[in-house]
Amino acid sequence: MTIISCLVANSHIRLSLLNLAIGCVIAFQSSSLLAQEGLFSTTEEQRIKELVREYILQDPEIIAEAITLLQARQESVRADRQKDNLLQLRDKLRNPPEETVIGNPDGSITVVEFFDYNCGYCKSMFDTMQISLQGNDEIRLVLIEFPILGPNSVTASKAALASRQQDLYGPFHQAMIRHKGSLSESTIMTLARGVGINIDQLKEDMKDPEVDAIIERNRAMAQQLEISGTPAFVIGSTLVPGALPPEQFDSLIEQAAGSAG
Repeated sequence: MTIISCLVANSHIRLSLLNLAIGCVIAFQSSSLLAQEGLFSTTEEQRIKELVREYILQDPEIIAEAITLLQARQESVRADRQKDNLLQLRDKLRNPPEETVIGNPDGSITVVEFFDYNCGYCKSMFDTMQISLQGNDEIRLVLIEFPILGPNSVTASKAALASRQQDLYGPFHQAMIRHKGSLSESTIMTLARGVGINIDQLKEDMKDPEVDAIIERNRAMAQQLEISGTPAFVIGSTLVPGALPPEQFDSLIEQAAGSAG
């Protein structure tokens, strides 16, 4: 995509770039003009536009520089907004009413994971997290059911949440997240049966409106945090999207441990 097509595709960038360029030109005008508003005549405004055009034609690199600067500012604003939202949602993330927590429920280091049972990256992260959980008994892993990969993902999350009524959420979660390949409804029920879940009761509990309400609350939190994919982690006060290498995951755990201490 060319620079020009990028500008056409994004009206916000076009407007900001124009303002920036106009600002550069006006900066060379007399201080008396800058001190007042609405002073430019139609002729003067036209001349300003001509000067801006000439300046950009003489130094076209300014367009790319302005776009880069604007994107950096937008990212900074987004990061600040995300940080504020993390603070607002801190308690809900750390202590969800559905109590989908594995590891040490009283641990001092909280790791929150937004995940989908049909997400291959979520499956690959499970072993990394298990190693950390086994090596550090201060970690409490909060699992946020966030099914975004289709109807079977929704069924898996509903089944997992319903399994809490039989006190088998942890084993069932592990069975589904360890399963290689996608999860169909029949596979979900087979795995449930394998960990000792009563299937008739499970199906009945899946109809509970509260199960749907939990998933909707989780989606609302994800939207507020601008999470659009899985996995996504909140470790301490840091939000990190995507699967993490073991060394990065351990480093974030150490940072969170230091903050907790």
